[in-house]
Amino acid sequence: MKFRPIFQELMRRVKEPRKFIQVLLGPRQVGKTTLASNLEKSLRIPTYYASADTVTLEDLTWIKAQWEMARQKIGKEGLFIIDEVQKIPYWSDLIKKLWDEDTKNHINLKVVILGSSPWLMQKGLSESLAGRFEVLPITHWSFQEMSDSFGWDLNQYIYFGGYPGPQSLANEMDLPRWVNYINDSLIETTISRDILLMTQVNKPILLRRLFQLGCTYSSQILSYQKMLGQLQDVGNTTTLAHYLELLSGAWLLTGIEKYTNQKVRSKASSPKLQVMNTALMSAQSGKTFGEAMADKPFWGHLVESAIGAHLANGIRGTQIELYYWREDNREVDFILKKGKSLTAIEVKSSTPKETLSGLEAFDQAFHPSKILLVGQDGISIEEFLRKPVDHWI
Repeated sequence: MKFRPIFQELMRRVKEPRKFIQVLLGPRQVGKTTLASNLEKSLRIPTYYASADTVTLEDLTWIKAQWEMARQKIGKEGLFIIDEVQKIPYWSDLIKKLWDEDTKNHINLKVVILGSSPWLMQKGLSESLAGRFEVLPITHWSFQEMSDSFGWDLNQYIYFGGYPGPQSLANEMDLPRWVNYINDSLIETTISRDILLMTQVNKPILLRRLFQLGCTYSSQILSYQKMLGQLQDVGNTTTLAHYLELLSGAWLLTGIEKYTNQKVRSKASSPKLQVMNTALMSAQSGKTFGEAMADKPFWGHLVESAIGAHLANGIRGTQIELYYWREDNREVDFILKKGKSLTAIEVKSSTPKETLSGLEAFDQAFHPSKILLVGQDGISIEEFLRKPVDHWI
């Protein structure tokens, strides 16, 4: 049986003496539950699995009952896996109480929590479970993973992205089914169940339109004022920034900040919109695989979005930060920062643009440790996507 590389790290942590709750955070349909199932099969200790995903608002009694079932089953040592716990209000307060009871009573029940709404999960973790948990990000699948598991080539990955579930539909014949799966089972389910149901959103239509706009303009810099103009909605930039944060927390769409020496100025900058998985962009585009490849400007944005998604996913759970840089008409697509180390990355796809002038200006202003040209005349896109992000630091 072939496992994702992250599985070995999860196994290592669970085999350690009981010390922390392990929290698996990530988007829907990337294999968190499968990882948990593989964990059950691979461990030689009793395990108990419970999921709150089938309900909208379970009460705390459900958690307490499931925890007691896990206690009864484990014997001397065991594992309790609880899925989608963030759907239950005040879940973290009760889990803290139950975890501390087990610690006090020397009950060796190890706990793994799975969640698909990282923003909501982090809220509960930071409020109640500080010092009692570790987060293990379960990201969208990389090109290397899709290639190893399904034999995908580079162009397939750029268009169809990193969702393993609908991979059998990722072809021209089944394209309508693939598009419907991405739109209905992933996008709509995530927005309606992981954002709108769990968080107060005063303008849900605006949030949906912002997501669609992000798919259209992924890999492009867009000010919040221009976004409001495109959305034709009465709103304000603060609302848009908040909605973009919610979409980022759901692993759909993020806004990359501009690199400056001042953190306050970075936060106030126009974001570079970035889908977290190019499948989201392709499914919203209305273009077939062949049409997308033939449309050079669109394909160029798709290629850059694939690289941006690779970087945005790859820095999760690390000390690496991701930015872009622009001054006047000179631009660098991506900046990786770790401590004092800077890596400037320019993507040269089929879209003509000023490449070297931006790198030269950034080099003169900030003296990065590395300057990388990805694509034509540089590192191949395939090689870049096959390497983990920290390889380029």
